[in-house]
Amino acid sequence: MANGAPPRLFTVGSVLADIRLDVPHLPGRGGDVIGSGASISAGGGFNILAAAARQGMACIFAGRHGNGPYGAQIRADCAREGIATVHPPASDGDSGFCLVMVEPDGERTFVSSPGVEAALAGRRFADLPLRPGDIVFASGYDLSYPELGPAIAAWMASLPRSIGFVIDPGPLVADIPASVMAQVMPRATVWTMNRREAELLTGTADPAAAPRRMQLSPDALFVLRDGAAGAFVLTSADQAPVLVPSPAVTMVDSTGAGDTHAGVLIAALASGLDALTAVARANAAAALSVTRRGPATAPDARALDRFIGVAAKCPVRRAAEVD
Repeated sequence: MANGAPPRLFTVGSVLADIRLDVPHLPGRGGDVIGSGASISAGGGFNILAAAARQGMACIFAGRHGNGPYGAQIRADCAREGIATVHPPASDGDSGFCLVMVEPDGERTFVSSPGVEAALAGRRFADLPLRPGDIVFASGYDLSYPELGPAIAAWMASLPRSIGFVIDPGPLVADIPASVMAQVMPRATVWTMNRREAELLTGTADPAAAPRRMQLSPDALFVLRDGAAGAFVLTSADQAPVLVPSPAVTMVDSTGAGDTHAGVLIAALASGLDALTAVARANAAAALSVTRRGPATAPDARALDRFIGVAAKCPVRRAAEVD
């Protein structure tokens, strides 16, 4: 905390609308399928903010949002979650959207169409009222946009280490320019991604080898999410990864599970929990979220505490002990 004030979470990039559909399977090229259960809600960076806000953390959306129906949906959902917005609606268009197709086994596939959130349009990140201890989140969507990504990277590099930066490169990790990666990697205080993203970024999904192929700060927290197994945690460059297991659940929809994990992880670390305990809490939140249909299904703090209380306790194991 800075001067007694608790840390706040800011996101400066992608909050867009999720158009969600349940599908029996993905259509083949040139084909079609009949979807069901269609819904529209705020998505992208909103899911991280909502997950952290439900844990009691103050959250601020400092990105752009549009003047059409998608922007209106985003503002309504932010207001419902108590997430503050910094900017007024943009005058040059609507927010973007993401088509989310969810198959019967809970796996999801995305197609994204950026909107006003992808452009700077005169914004100055330096004007944000950050204070020591605050945390900024950036996703791979933010960093891959041609205008937004370099601006975020340069801003990150200029800020003092008292401001935390959490990076989740997400599915677009391979689209982030090398010049942007070279700036954000050393500045990140927390880097979290899944095995597929690690493979795309570093050429390996090995939890020990992947961070060695990156340019992270020696004191950065590295988290490699491994689905139902849990997450590997590396707290410093000279330590071995630790596997923090996840509670066993039946998945119905994996949409937003990584966002839930990131948001709860940020809130847990900001509350003073150590890395392994914070990741265990994030694992439980992500596990609970996949038992619910929809994008922003992170539990609130009370529901998460109840779930952790009844979940089977699993021992923490070193990566070398895992087959």
